[in-house]
Amino acid sequence: MLRSLTLRPVLIGTAALSATLILIGAGFVAAVDAGYFRGAFTRFLAARSGRQIVIGGTLKSHLFSLHPSITAERVTIGNPPWMPAGTTAEVGKISLLMQAPWFGRSFSIERLQMDAATFYPVRDSTGHANWQWTDPDKSAAKTMPIIHGLSVPGAHMVLDDARRHLQFDGTVSAQEVAGAGAGAQALRIEGSGQLNGRAVSFEIVADPLATASHDRPYHFTFAERSSGSSLNARGFLPQPFDFGALDADFDAAGADLKDLYFLTGVNLVNTGAYRLSGKFERRGTRSEFSELAVTSGQSDTSGSVSIDSSSGRPNLDADLTAQFLRLADLGERAAGRAPDPGTAAPLLLSNAVLRPSAVRHGEALVKFRARRVQVGRIMLSAVSAKLTIDHGVLTVAPLLADVLDGKLAMHLKFDARTDTPAVTADLKISGVQLGQVEHKGSGPAPFEGLMQGRVLITGRGSSLHQVAASANGTVTAALPHGTMRASLAELTGIDLRGLGLLLTKSKQEAEVRCAVASFQAHDGTLSAQTLVVDTEPVLITGEGLIRLDTEALDLTLLGHPKSIRILRLRAPVAVRGSLSHPSIDIHAQHPTLKIVDLGHAKDADCAALLAAGLP
Repeated sequence: MLRSLTLRPVLIGTAALSATLILIGAGFVAAVDAGYFRGAFTRFLAARSGRQIVIGGTLKSHLFSLHPSITAERVTIGNPPWMPAGTTAEVGKISLLMQAPWFGRSFSIERLQMDAATFYPVRDSTGHANWQWTDPDKSAAKTMPIIHGLSVPGAHMVLDDARRHLQFDGTVSAQEVAGAGAGAQALRIEGSGQLNGRAVSFEIVADPLATASHDRPYHFTFAERSSGSSLNARGFLPQPFDFGALDADFDAAGADLKDLYFLTGVNLVNTGAYRLSGKFERRGTRSEFSELAVTSGQSDTSGSVSIDSSSGRPNLDADLTAQFLRLADLGERAAGRAPDPGTAAPLLLSNAVLRPSAVRHGEALVKFRARRVQVGRIMLSAVSAKLTIDHGVLTVAPLLADVLDGKLAMHLKFDARTDTPAVTADLKISGVQLGQVEHKGSGPAPFEGLMQGRVLITGRGSSLHQVAASANGTVTAALPHGTMRASLAELTGIDLRGLGLLLTKSKQEAEVRCAVASFQAHDGTLSAQTLVVDTEPVLITGEGLIRLDTEALDLTLLGHPKSIRILRLRAPVAVRGSLSHPSIDIHAQHPTLKIVDLGHAKDADCAALLAAGLP
């Protein structure tokens, strides 16, 4: 009883207050319907949306209904508070039909139509965008209302997306079209214009908006074309229209993988004709590509890539494998976009460019394994590498591979904090069987033996060829023991015996006691410091240069017999051509003919040479 007496005045007072508020609300709505309180209504909308809204034309509304409607002309919508001041959209006319919330029914937009619209979507590098429904920095995000009908004919869109490196200026239309089901009206969005400076067209076909619900996924298909590449996807939004979560299967194809930049904003390497497929999943700030498979030329790569941008800088984690990767399938030459070399021989060192801006863009950890990798005419097997990017510095530590029955190990540092990256490379090889190096003819290899070598250089550039063309450091190779074709050894000190071996195509071998080649690199030119091949019959010495900018060879070899020779023509052997296509000629400008050469050359001090030359 006492409790009832206490609650009664509260109940009566609350009922009276509610009735008063209903009357005031009804009066306000009726006044708005009649065209009054226009400024107050606009301020109310701005406060609710968090955006400045200006209505420059007529405003008609019918709000006191289960299906409120608003029609406004010359509407300008400003950016939300989490973005710099600016305009999100300018619309000539907006017509909005809503469904008011009721028992068991949430608020929704029955139909939205925008005529003569211009949109200015902007997203910064941290992921803040003016099209976002709520502040991305707030933990609790509001659910976007369902739109059950949409018509946006011929809207002009100017997109600037710093997060995904996309810039678009063109026309976009959205309309409902007849679908496959009876009475179904699928949503179709299509557009065309300039994307990242290239002509582009795209089309999205999605489930009918009339059937969209927060309780079930919203499916779509996507197709995009630009610069000879096509990108197609089939996927769904787990919850319409929350674009923070998305699942899709995709495939792409074209003449050059790098052209995907004009569709996705992602910088990739140049290739020849390619095919790419995989699955994509996005959950908030984390995106994952799985079941990736890309082929180009003779090369294939597969694996997974995940990107987490929660820290404001993309953090990439990738695990990639290849059965076969050929470096000749990468770079401008593979894409047919390299400058015309004329009659010059193709370069051996790859000119595929790694953009410094891509290295500075975020952090990364990449693990790579390949069964075989072909570098020029050299085949690597059992390749593994670990790559990290930390604040603009890319490190490969280590890269390991088997090569010609030997081992290769490399450490690389690529400092991309400037637009001309500084590179440090330390490459070691051991136990490489020279007899397995590709050579002309079907006979035995010119050289046999286990070679060791080391390349320790610094340089600048964004490709292997650019770094080599500016290299400073040392390049050394040593052969502790082996054999070489006797005709080649004798040819370096031309005599009747050597010519006889050469003309008869003799397969006779000469023992190599030791061999050392040591070069000093300065601004991309290798100068021979030590060039000695000590065979049992002949001591061979050499000098000269290798210019890595053009990959031109300019070496001279001279043989010194260790025993008597008849009719010896003292003429050096010139090694010319390029790294990819060397040639051997007799340099006979000032030859010296000896009837009898007693051959006073002595054995080289192999122990000292190897001690100085072994890496």
